[in-house]
Amino acid sequence: MWNEPYLETCCRSALHRLFLTRGGTRPAGLPDDACLRRLGGMGLAEEVSPGRFAMTEAGAARHASEVLRRPRSAA
Repeated sequence: MWNEPYLETCCRSALHRLFLTRGGTRPAGLPDDACLRRLGGMGLAEEVSPGRFAMTEAGAARHASEVLRRPRSAA
């Protein structure tokens, strides 16, 4: 059963851009600022310093399952 909130295409793209930082951060104030803040509200990203967002573990898991289409582990 699907029990996760739907991610709009723009937010999936913002999540992927966070992934591409390879553990780094992405600045706020770019065109995807609203999506970064939405991802933060969902627990998939966090504002680690004023205006800098990083992916959370939950965000990495969601990215793997929804963007990369990798099956979730049975852990």
